[in-house]
Amino acid sequence: MSKAFDAAAQQVLLESRAEQALALARQLGADACEVGASVDQGIGISVREGEVESVELSRDQGIAVTVYLRGHKGSASSTDAGDASIREVVEKAMAIALYTGEDPAAGLADAELMATHLPDLDVHHPWPLSTEQAVDLALACEAAGRGEPGIRQSEGASLSSGEGVRVYANSHGFLGAQRGSRHSLSCMLIADDPKGMQRDYDYTSARNPKDLLSAEAVGKAAAERTLRRLGARRPVTGRLPVMFDASVASGLVGHLMSAIAGGSLYRQASFLCDRLGDPLFPDWFSLGERPMELGAMASSPFDNDGVQTRDNVFIDKGRLASYMLSAYSARRLGMQTTANAGGARNLCISAPLESRESMLARMGRGILVTELMGQGVNGVTGDYSRGAAGFWVENGEIQHPVEEFTIAGNLEAMFRGLVAVGSDLETRGSIHTGSWLIDEMTVAGS
Repeated sequence: MSKAFDAAAQQVLLESRAEQALALARQLGADACEVGASVDQGIGISVREGEVESVELSRDQGIAVTVYLRGHKGSASSTDAGDASIREVVEKAMAIALYTGEDPAAGLADAELMATHLPDLDVHHPWPLSTEQAVDLALACEAAGRGEPGIRQSEGASLSSGEGVRVYANSHGFLGAQRGSRHSLSCMLIADDPKGMQRDYDYTSARNPKDLLSAEAVGKAAAERTLRRLGARRPVTGRLPVMFDASVASGLVGHLMSAIAGGSLYRQASFLCDRLGDPLFPDWFSLGERPMELGAMASSPFDNDGVQTRDNVFIDKGRLASYMLSAYSARRLGMQTTANAGGARNLCISAPLESRESMLARMGRGILVTELMGQGVNGVTGDYSRGAAGFWVENGEIQHPVEEFTIAGNLEAMFRGLVAVGSDLETRGSIHTGSWLIDEMTVAGS
C-alpha cells in the first residue's frame, strides 16, 4: 500500500489551511466565509476469474471556499491545498461573488447553532492491509462463490478500503473535524440454465473491518442469490400486493426524504409541499434519524453548515412531523434548520417488526421484489414506475423467480398502503430498514 496515512497530522494540516483561507477572505473584505477541506486515501482491488484485474491506490484532497459579500455569494474549489492555491481559490470566490445575484437567504447558519459537542463517534478504524492481503481477500471471496455448484462464471470481486479526514470552518469561529473510514467487499456471479443466464451479487460494508462478513461468506451469499434466480419467468399482469426486500426498501425511504428535503420544497418540486402534520403512513409507523450513533455509516456531530446535529423525527405515528432542512432552505421556507445540511444521518424506523415468513403469509399471493431498475420516480407528483425482478409468492410461500416486469403506483398511496415492516434489518448503509409490504400495486408482466 502507499505511504501510511497519518490522520492526526492530516487533521492539523487541514485545520491550518481552513484558518488560513478564512483569514485571507476576511482580509479581502468578505462579510463571512466558510471552508470545507478534506483528504482521503484508499486502496481498491478488482479480480475476475481468479486473476487480478486492477489495483488502484488513491489519495485525494480538496478545499472549497464560499464567501458572502453584501448579500452575494461566491464559491470556488481546488484539488490543490497549497498556499498559492488557497489564495487563488479565495480570490476566485470573491470575484464570483461580485457577479452573482443578491440572495437574502444566503449566509452562514446562525452562530448560536454551531456545534459545541464534538465527541468521538467511533467511525475511524484504519485497516492496515497490504496490497497482497487485499488481493488475497478478493480472490478468496470470488473463489468461494465460483466454487458453488451451478455457478458458470464470475463478473468479479472487489475490495475497497479507505480512510480520510474532513474539516469544516467558518467565520463564526467554528472549526470541526472528523476522521472516518469505510471498507467493503463484494462479489458478482453468473449462472445459467436452458432459460438463460442470471447474475446477482452480495456485499459487506462497515466502518470497522472487524464488522465485515468473511470473504467466503460474501462469495457464497452471492452464489446463493444468483442460483435462486434461475428459471425466472414473467409474472401475470394485475393489481397485487408487493413486498420490497430490505435491500431495496431503503430506496422508498430515500424517495420520502427527497420529497421532504428543503431544496425540493422551496422549488415547489415535491408532492409533499405544505403537508406538515398530514397523515402519510399508518399510525404505527415512525421514522427518524440518529446522527450521533456510535460506529454508524453516516454519524457526524455537525452538519455541512457546522450546526450541531440532533435526533430528528420526520414521521411521527404516521404523520409528517418535520421537513429536512439546511440553514439556506430553512430561510427560503421561513423556518428553522433541522441540522440536515448534507442530508439525513442514520435513518431508522420505529414500528412493530414482523418476520419474513409472517409477511409472506400476510401477502398470500403477490410479488417479492429483490431488484429494481430504471429511474421512473416523479418527485413532483409522486408517481412511481420501475422495472423489477424478484419472486412469485403463492399461498404465502415463494414459488419461483420472476423478471422482466414493472411495478407502478404512487408514493403517497404506497406509503398509506404500508401493511408491515420486516425484522430483516438492512444496516449496511445510512438507511436502516427491513422489508416493506405494500397492500397493492400495478404489476405489468406477461
